[in-house]
Amino acid sequence: MKAWEANVRKVIPYTPGEQPNRPGMIKLNTNENPYPPAPGVLKALEELDTDRLRLYPDPAASELVNALAEYYRKDPSCFFVGVGSDDVIAMAFQTFFNSEKPILFPDISYSFYSVWADLFGIRYRRPALDEDFRIVKEDYFKENGGIIFPNPNAPTGIYMELDQVEEIIAKNQDSIVIVDEAYVDFAGPSALELVDRYENLLVVQTFSKSRSLAGMRIGFAVGQPQLIKYLNDVKYSFNSYTMNLPSLKLGAAAVKDEAYFRETVGKIVSTRERVKKELSKLGFAFPDSQSNFIFATHKEWPAKELFEELKKEDIYVRYFASPRIDNYLRITVGTDEEMDALLAFLKKKGN
Repeated sequence: MKAWEANVRKVIPYTPGEQPNRPGMIKLNTNENPYPPAPGVLKALEELDTDRLRLYPDPAASELVNALAEYYRKDPSCFFVGVGSDDVIAMAFQTFFNSEKPILFPDISYSFYSVWADLFGIRYRRPALDEDFRIVKEDYFKENGGIIFPNPNAPTGIYMELDQVEEIIAKNQDSIVIVDEAYVDFAGPSALELVDRYENLLVVQTFSKSRSLAGMRIGFAVGQPQLIKYLNDVKYSFNSYTMNLPSLKLGAAAVKDEAYFRETVGKIVSTRERVKKELSKLGFAFPDSQSNFIFATHKEWPAKELFEELKKEDIYVRYFASPRIDNYLRITVGTDEEMDALLAFLKKKGN
């Protein structure tokens, strides 16, 4: 080891899903929306004043923040935006998780949580999901330095009813509770309706899934103004210009096009429910997903082998070589045509 290497921060990084670029491929591995962005987004892109790209963007991201505030009928002071929900959550980790007590998040969950905790030197515990892959809310009634969990959970797709979410928040008013709602638009009510009641609640959402803007990297948090101020203080101590001009313009346009948003979410939910039935007929088992993916296992087809077989057919799904879930595949819900191609391969294999 070279002398300078002794001072390098060494971490085990997050492993993102593959991003293949092959003609005719079917990409069902990273939970992107299979439909294009809203027409209003395309119009905003065409009208973008490229001369303004030589200038710094608005550090307060006012255009996007105001669009979100109008859509959700809250004051702009309740919103924080960042470069995807990953950036927002990482900022929240640095801002709120500074206790000597461990933070809590599920053992089967978004794997970036443990990466951030290790990177920032935050102690953590991971209460185990039950045998049905559900969060045991009582595990979060213990002393802690903060709590974060996705709802619906990833990679299981299970949605926790809002009354149970509220119980966790109410039992932990001495620490910050972050509800990561990347997939909530495909599920039930959002914890956003609880924000006015709990000063310790931060709700995080993304434009990458339901709003078809994964390539623009837009995420946001909603909380009471004091929490948002603390987040902005950390942001401005790190990078004042976290969001680029096109993201601000296109993000605001996406928020305003509600009819298209509802239409595409409805299509994905409809396809998801149809595919669940077809997968069941083929012998697959899975939790009742309320997200834009299905977390499926087959008692006769090992997941790793099936993952590789699908890849040879240019059908990409996600495989996790992790305890308890290493015989599951996470399958993004694509278009009806894409899902029919997947089902056709599986039916052929079954015969």
